[in-house]
Amino acid sequence: MTEHAHACLKKIQELTLPGPVRIMNVCGGHERSIALAGLRTLLPESIRLIPGPGCPVCICPEEDIHQAIQWALNEPVTLVSFGDMLRVPVNVPRNQVRSLEAAKAAGADVRAVASPLDAVRKTRAQPDRAVIFHAVGFETTLAPIAAMIAQGLPDNLYVLMSGRLTWPAVAMLLESADAGLDALIAPGHVATVMGPEEWGFVAERHGLPTAIAGFTPESLLEATYAVLRQLRDGQPSLANCYGVAVKPGGNPLARRLLDDMFAVVDAHWRGIGPIARSGYVLKPAYAAHDARRHFPIAQDAGRRRIGEMPAGCDCARVVLGKISPAECRLYGSPCTPRTPVGPCMVSDEGACRIWWAAGIRERIGRETRA
Repeated sequence: MTEHAHACLKKIQELTLPGPVRIMNVCGGHERSIALAGLRTLLPESIRLIPGPGCPVCICPEEDIHQAIQWALNEPVTLVSFGDMLRVPVNVPRNQVRSLEAAKAAGADVRAVASPLDAVRKTRAQPDRAVIFHAVGFETTLAPIAAMIAQGLPDNLYVLMSGRLTWPAVAMLLESADAGLDALIAPGHVATVMGPEEWGFVAERHGLPTAIAGFTPESLLEATYAVLRQLRDGQPSLANCYGVAVKPGGNPLARRLLDDMFAVVDAHWRGIGPIARSGYVLKPAYAAHDARRHFPIAQDAGRRRIGEMPAGCDCARVVLGKISPAECRLYGSPCTPRTPVGPCMVSDEGACRIWWAAGIRERIGRETRA
């Protein structure tokens, strides 16, 4: 680590805290940096870093993925999505197609894309075939998707929207009776787009120390020190520890594109349920490209566990910070990155996948410190 990181760590270690402290880091990118840098092993035993709901693949509605699979299998379309989405399993019997990857193996035209512009390129390359882009992500990903729409879509490109806003999930969690948190590290990439002000409610309404962090160990340690000092002093506020990228008001162009292209609605989060004002949908002006309006919706009233996590999977509790990834009943056996049962073991931003990559290969009990 750098000299600045060592200095931050020393200040954290010298703080006198009132007792055990539970800090949620919302962002999957933060969790990856924390795990790869081994920050949990360096912090005092009394400080617990808890991964939160910052993986869009993990909370993407199961029914949306199932719908994408059905279109890929049964309609004359090409289905494109970001790579992680192709491996997320849905709740159907094992003898049925359970993922977009499996649909591709069964003969469907399913392709991974690296960006929204990649989806447009693939669409223009086959002008006589309908292409459905399953758009999944939080504000940072949805901003370039909005830009793609604003630039004008090919007539044969349709969008299946599964975009979500980050802060409503945190608000829902903090308003619950058992949030179990003492402080929050807010996502730097979202704040870069939307502005730091969006996270002020955590300190103002809930009295929790809050800091926005970047993705280096230095920034994360700086944010950790900031919230611990607020907690010690009894003065919760919002600290911006990612000032190089996060500016007041965020990115005006990105925010305008989001406002122009999308409406905000109540939306479902896999395993969690509906969260008010947490989803993006295309505005009526762009209905011509709304996949749900142009292709038949799968009617599977008899399908069990629609919208839920797979049986035995604790991904929803991991996403909400109720348990650590390695406390999931399926962690490591049978759920691994090679054979994922739940979505948190699929994505590079999923806490279970991150912990596995960091070398935690066995399920642990609640009494074991992560």
